[in-house]
Amino acid sequence: MKTITRRDFLGKGAMLAGGAYPAMMALGLLRPAPAHAFNLQGDGKGKHIIILGAGLAGMTCAYELNKLGYQCTILEARQRAGGRCWSIRNGSTHQEADKPTVTARFDDGLYFNAGPSRIPHNHELTLHYCKELGVPIQVYNNVNEGAYYFAEGKGPLSNKKVRAREVHNDIRGYMTEMLAKSIDHGSLDSNLTKEDGEKIIEYLRAEGGLDIDKLYKASARRGYTESPGAGDKPGKIADPHKLADIIRSGLMDPDFYNVAEYTYELQMTMFQAVGGMDQIAKALEKKVAPSIKMSAEVTAITNLPEGVKITYKDAQGVHELTGDMCICTLPLPVLSNISNNFSGDVSRAIDYVGYISTGKIGLQFKRRFWEEDEHIYGGITHTNNDLTQIFYPSYDYLGKKGILIGYYNFNEKAQKIGALGYADREKFALEKGRLIHPQYDKEFEGSFSVSWHKTKYNLGGWAVYNTETRKTQYPVLLKPDKQVYFAGEHLTYLNAWMAGAFESARSTVAALHARVSEQRVQYKK
Repeated sequence: MKTITRRDFLGKGAMLAGGAYPAMMALGLLRPAPAHAFNLQGDGKGKHIIILGAGLAGMTCAYELNKLGYQCTILEARQRAGGRCWSIRNGSTHQEADKPTVTARFDDGLYFNAGPSRIPHNHELTLHYCKELGVPIQVYNNVNEGAYYFAEGKGPLSNKKVRAREVHNDIRGYMTEMLAKSIDHGSLDSNLTKEDGEKIIEYLRAEGGLDIDKLYKASARRGYTESPGAGDKPGKIADPHKLADIIRSGLMDPDFYNVAEYTYELQMTMFQAVGGMDQIAKALEKKVAPSIKMSAEVTAITNLPEGVKITYKDAQGVHELTGDMCICTLPLPVLSNISNNFSGDVSRAIDYVGYISTGKIGLQFKRRFWEEDEHIYGGITHTNNDLTQIFYPSYDYLGKKGILIGYYNFNEKAQKIGALGYADREKFALEKGRLIHPQYDKEFEGSFSVSWHKTKYNLGGWAVYNTETRKTQYPVLLKPDKQVYFAGEHLTYLNAWMAGAFESARSTVAALHARVSEQRVQYKK
């Protein structure tokens, strides 16, 4: 019987199960910062550090530098701290390019996270800061087999909402059935012994829900059409969807089919800050509030022969601020438009690294119909239209009202929807959303949308590297340009995650402090 070697079998299995991340860890490509108090030796008294941006990275830098005695000044262009770590609640205001300022009109106590909404259990440093800063956390339900897949199109299952559990279990069943038959008939190249093959087949039976003949048949795994109950109510199980129907309906398309639990950072358990992710930013802000200058828009960054000069403007006019060193945490598309005297390599890197287009809309409903009518508690519905994803709230279960994220889209889809006015975004979200949830029409109360790529002080969601920019531009920004250091999620392998901001902040603070400490040693000599 032709076989696949154990090495190849495990290698391919690792790829399918999202093994790339652990491999990168093993190769030293990802180095998580220690999840404990950052106890650096020495002090920075007498040194003034100017930090650009009061997002998580900027405030964490100031928080850790303050512990060491440094004087810090944080310049923040907005009237709020937190950057992309922002929870929209009643009274939140927002303005995008070519659009008026809008104010959220949600009920008190309700919110949605316009930026990061999830904390992986393996992001130890993020969890550490939640603990150190006294921010309570709760479980975030990222994986919900009761949510839906919805594919527009002309297939047999198109334009119908299909429970994720049905799609997952049917595909898993058919795939394992084919693999079990192939092994049983000796049609795979393999060095596996007969005993090895039997063990794999037993695994496939369990994994795919196969019967004794290695055939996939529907089971309770994919849910019931009539739930079991008391008396003569054993429950009814529908027949599985045909594999051909699943394929023709687009439910196996690579940009649609999603198995989140296989992704390292999306594996349960995941967490969220109680009361909104902005609670993390607010806790940091309390620690460094005296250092922050709000509504201070940076217009120029100038390295001096000794020190650095930052030019910024506010309501009172244009100002210059000098310091010993600077930590710049501004998103690169924003930094690209600020006057500077950086080296050519650094300027090129700033211009070449791309950022993703992305947007979200929060929809408030007078009734949590997704829970009451459809038994969906948290999780994500996936679509192949411009909604991309619908997120159900993982807080206030069984409450009266709720806000769900009506779309969370990326790239071309986000650009298309982001180009619409606020009212047209709402109209689009309701039009497509009611195809899945007809309750939208009766229960909808209000919306608030954010397109990060159209937001002045962001101009994108997070950094996106390709093979070339990761190899050539990323290393350039890891080093300081004279007295200016760079920090943020864009300078890690944890792009888009809050962990990236925390990891980068610690790395930058350690490098800057080592430089100051070395200078002082040299001076004493």
